[in-house]
Amino acid sequence: VQLQASGGGLVQPGGSLTLSCVVSEFTLNRPAVGWFRQAPGKEREGVSCISSGRDSTFYADSVKGRFTISRDNAKNTVYLQMNSLKPEDTAVYYCGTCGYGDRVYNTGYWGRGTQVTVSS
Repeated sequence: VQLQASGGGLVQPGGSLTLSCVVSEFTLNRPAVGWFRQAPGKEREGVSCISSGRDSTFYADSVKGRFTISRDNAKNTVYLQMNSLKPEDTAVYYCGTCGYGDRVYNTGYWGRGTQVTVSS
């Protein structure tokens, strides 16, 4: 499975941004795919995950109510719509195959990151 993330950039606090992740082998395997982020000096954390079947979703508490994950199987793409962005959302965002329980975790595959900077 190969993943390619895009859509990062610079946005003001309170603004919005949409990240995209194109996934190879999407139609064959339809893995659960999610988003992770890593801020400078911090560990990588799971942000959100969408399942492969019934489109069940999971969000970290820090983004719940502000971020929305979705998938378009026809385009082999998973999206992360980010609204009401805060400076603390600044990080490199990665997409990857995922699972979740009480948190999002990676299940073996990563895409290259895309930088999101929230600043005035």
